[in-house]
Amino acid sequence: METLVEGAVAETLRDGNGEAVRLYVAACAERMAPLFVGLRTSSPGREADVDFYAESVRDLWYADRPLADAAERVRRLERFPELQPNEEGITDVADTYAFFAALSLRYALLAHGTGNADDAVACGHTALTAMGMLDQNVAGAGFLAEEQRLQTLSLSRNAPGLWDASVMAGRERFRAVVGRLPRRACS
Repeated sequence: METLVEGAVAETLRDGNGEAVRLYVAACAERMAPLFVGLRTSSPGREADVDFYAESVRDLWYADRPLADAAERVRRLERFPELQPNEEGITDVADTYAFFAALSLRYALLAHGTGNADDAVACGHTALTAMGMLDQNVAGAGFLAEEQRLQTLSLSRNAPGLWDASVMAGRERFRAVVGRLPRRACS
């Protein structure tokens, strides 16, 4: 698979330890979280999914040990509508970015539970793909470059401010996606 993840990042993940992999995917998932939580919060019947998503992202930050229930969480996440096959594909803006966020969390949970660098690379690739699409659809945006920078930062031994930077990046992404949503007519 051709991946968007920079070669040095992928190599560091493959040569690193489980804790480095877990921190990397926690940060990736944090940056993608607003695209699921923010876009699904007002969806009827999705309250439990939103809570589960937010709790899972929070728990990923415990990078010193693998999540004991990671496989169970992956199975639950795979039942989300965003990850179900759809013959028509995804064309709605909100659905597209919620899909990428769910897929990113899936890979993050897999990598966190096993320390598998290939799952971590897939998580990063998913985030980069989504940010590349967003750059193509928002004039003058630099989301892809910012995601690449933050992925590299998340692998540095001393990454102060990584959580704050990931939260801020996630908020910016969410604002950009919301700006692309069709305006609904007021009744």
